[in-house]
Amino acid sequence: MALRNIVTKEDKILYKVCRPVVKFNDRLHQLLDDMADTLSDAGGVGLAAPQVGVLRRAVLVLETNVEEDEDEFIIELINPEILETSGEQVGAEGCLSVPGEYGVVRRPDHVKVKAQDRFGEWFEYEGEGLTARCILHECDHLDGHLFLEKCERMLTEEEINGPAEEE
Repeated sequence: MALRNIVTKEDKILYKVCRPVVKFNDRLHQLLDDMADTLSDAGGVGLAAPQVGVLRRAVLVLETNVEEDEDEFIIELINPEILETSGEQVGAEGCLSVPGEYGVVRRPDHVKVKAQDRFGEWFEYEGEGLTARCILHECDHLDGHLFLEKCERMLTEEEINGPAEEE
């Protein structure tokens, strides 16, 4: 396994539509494993293949809605299709490809997605809150869109870091 470079918003690859994954082989498994290592190292909650320079429809999402005694885990979504959304949430959103910038984004609070696993088997997954936000954010990457397009407004440095401490 290896860390991959995360491309930033200046890279044209982030604005291209990704091709479907058709080969569920060792090469795909290596990509997914490398993406998991890269996501963990970067401290993010989601990562899409184009963010590491690969134009394929594959995303990883960290499931953070777990019981107190359970560990968070990574959901691998290959060729994801959004089946339904509901509710609404408005909150701060950032992106590993847009370091240091955060904006207020309105998204559904619940999502149901159909995707394939690393072996090509279809399954459905439902996410709420941050998980729903992350699934939708990462799926946007697959169609060449960044969260910046959906921002109602960007957050100021003070909103991100809090007020400066007085001496």
